[in-house]
Amino acid sequence: MSVIIVVGAQWGDEGKGKIVDFLTEKADLVARYQGGNNAGHTVVIKDEKYVLHLIPSGILHEGKACVIGNGVVIDPAALIEEMDGLASRGVETKGTLFISKSAHVIMPYHVAVDRAAEDLKGAKKIGTTGRGIGPAYTDKAARHGVRVMDMLNPDSLREKVTQNLVTANFLLENLYKVSPLDPHQIVQSYTGYAERLKPYIADTGIMINSAIEAKKNVLLEGAQGTLLDIDHGTYPFVTSSNTVAGGACTGAGIAPTKIDRIIGVVKAYTTRVGSGPFPTEIPGELGERIRERGGEYGATTGRPRRCGWLDIVGLRHAIRVNGFTGLALTKLDILDGIEKIKICVGYKYGGTVIEEFPKELEALDGCEPVYEEVKGWIESTVGITKFEHLPADARKYVRRIEKLLKTRMHIISTGQKRDEIIVLKEQF
Repeated sequence: MSVIIVVGAQWGDEGKGKIVDFLTEKADLVARYQGGNNAGHTVVIKDEKYVLHLIPSGILHEGKACVIGNGVVIDPAALIEEMDGLASRGVETKGTLFISKSAHVIMPYHVAVDRAAEDLKGAKKIGTTGRGIGPAYTDKAARHGVRVMDMLNPDSLREKVTQNLVTANFLLENLYKVSPLDPHQIVQSYTGYAERLKPYIADTGIMINSAIEAKKNVLLEGAQGTLLDIDHGTYPFVTSSNTVAGGACTGAGIAPTKIDRIIGVVKAYTTRVGSGPFPTEIPGELGERIRERGGEYGATTGRPRRCGWLDIVGLRHAIRVNGFTGLALTKLDILDGIEKIKICVGYKYGGTVIEEFPKELEALDGCEPVYEEVKGWIESTVGITKFEHLPADARKYVRRIEKLLKTRMHIISTGQKRDEIIVLKEQF
């Protein structure tokens, strides 16, 4: 029996979906613990591409229990659309998907406020997906959010929606200058969603703990990445939840003493979506080349990702706050054919070289990367499944990363497909 957390070690988009999908083969239960449908996890199985936003990647394995935990914020319309999309492709969710009754619900006024507030910021936009994630978490923290269990009680739902719209509509009309929302329409729609989702709703905290007590393998899946964590990321250019390993305990309802391993997913280079400091960003043709080869466009929004060299400073920070027991390196194949590869081993700021990730946004924005250059490889690494079969310089790149981070590589992805992977250490 093992309980494993999979966490993104960078700004998200590291390839967690594939790693979770791979590990699910030996898992009994997979739980998503935070975020909303602003996430996009891509899995490729036999040339079939699946993009998941709310449902754990484990759903693509028949018979695995998949949980949407209490730490997730759920847009029920988006969830139902995702379920229907899977069903149309022969992937069944009945009897395998379970939704926490304690999870908070994204309401139409959350989406309206999210988009209007972002528009008002103009050039100072944070770069949200406009899906209402932040406002939903705001209501949760303010203690007047709507939870999944509230949707099952029309009277409770009506009371909460009516109360919340007093404030939301005031903001929409008077601050953002957009049309107010009708509480009756919202209640009617969400009552319908509740009927559809009712068979899936459960006390998932008890369910996950029962699986652990029964000595089953449990996999906890995060969304986004460490540098987008609301406490430990590049605030305010972050998401609205705790993406780090600690968030798995609160977002799934289990004790930290139950955790056996924490796998940090690291892309062989670095990307980020939206605004915010990015010290190792690669300008010009090479950055564009990596973006095109890596398909670096948001799985949720389609936005082009900014591409840069691997950042050891940011990764050291991720290792410290998560306590990774091992790493999974993804998209190594995207670096094929690049003659010289750079690794950022420090930042130069104010005439001094620093090796720790700055907390101050202004400091990070003013940092210049200090690079170590290594020899690239010309040969293709696509589909290689044994470490010793990688080109010698690719092996050296991996070993150099391990040495700089003082953390072992357990998994290496060499392509999009499920079987294009090297396993250096079994997890379950």
